[in-house]
This record gives sequence, structure tokens and C-alpha cells, in this order.
Amino acid sequence: MIVLPDVRGLFTFYEELALRFAEAGVAALAIDYFGRTAGSAPRPGGFDYNPHISQVTWQGVRADIGAARREIETWPGVRGVFSVGFCFGGRLSLLLASEDELAMSGVVGFYGWPVGQSRGGVPAPIDRVSANGAPILALFGGADEGLPANVVESYRGALAGVGAPHEVITYPGAPHSFFDRKADDYAADSADAWRRVLDFVKAKTPAS
Repeated sequence: MIVLPDVRGLFTFYEELALRFAEAGVAALAIDYFGRTAGSAPRPGGFDYNPHISQVTWQGVRADIGAARREIETWPGVRGVFSVGFCFGGRLSLLLASEDELAMSGVVGFYGWPVGQSRGGVPAPIDRVSANGAPILALFGGADEGLPANVVESYRGALAGVGAPHEVITYPGAPHSFFDRKADDYAADSADAWRRVLDFVKAKTPAS
């Protein structure tokens, strides 16, 4: 599993999520968007990510994801490579479904904006939907004020329109970042989302 963080970059939550995947039997590697601009040393809790997220580019992130994939493929027992992303990383993950050269076994996106322009020139996932893309699991909060229901439905419709393999789940009362920043307040939705992610990985992992 390649973990794609939100705009905070390699925040503690994502390091711990990689460990959580490992404990569930899914080897994981979390991407650091800011290695080129902030260096690779440990960062303080009050790290200001704003100057760095503004320098992230689609080309650079795509190269990092490719490097992560090549690394994971060298690990013993790996039979498929997946991605999971959140917010900015959710958009990236959904987009990977149509990146043929990266050939993901499946992608998971949490509250990733699927339409319009984005920082760093990251394309809109809705513009790249494909019937031949990797299976998609997209999870959204129904109370996400920044990602309205009509946007989610337009993405769902685009996927269905081309016959892309997908499942789009909306948690009616959940806000943006319900799984990471607000997981304690939305424990039931977060637990259900975690179960769905693990089931998705199990179902889509190649047999050999």
C-alpha cells in the first residue's frame, strides 16, 4: 500500500497509518511530498507545510509514487500494489486508477476532490476515468462542506458512464477528514471505512 497524505505531508497520522496497515497484514509505505524542499530530517510538530505544498508538482509526485511502487515490488510476498490517499492525496490516489504505467491493483481515495483545477497541476480524476483503469474505492463525507454532493455524484456518474470498476461510498453525517483529523468523533464511520479498505485490498489482490 502506498499512502498519500493530505497537504500536511508526512504527518504523524500517516506514519502511524502505514504501521496500522502492516499490523493488518498489508505492507505499506508513506510518501513524503516535501523531501525535495524540506529535506528528509524529522520535522517538528509545528512544521509549516504551506511553503512546501505550494512547490509540489504532479510530475514530482508521480515520480515519487513510481519510486515507491518499485521499492514495494522488491518486498517479499507482494502480489499487488495499491494506493490510499486523503484530501490532496485522495485526488492523487483516484487519479492513479488511470495511470497505466503505474499499473495499480486498486486505488482508494478519501475525500479527494475529483473535479476542477488543483495545486501543482494535478489533473482532475473525472477527466481521466477509464473502463480499463484500476478498481476504485472512493469514500466521502456527506457533511463535507467543501466537497458537495453534486460533485460526488458527477464523479460517480462519470465512472458509471464509461464502465469503470468502482464503488463510491458517502457517510451521510461525516465531515471532511472524518477518518484522520476527526476519527474520534466519527469512530463508527471510520471503523466502517477501514473495514471497507481492507476488504477492497483483499478482494483486488492478484492471486499470484
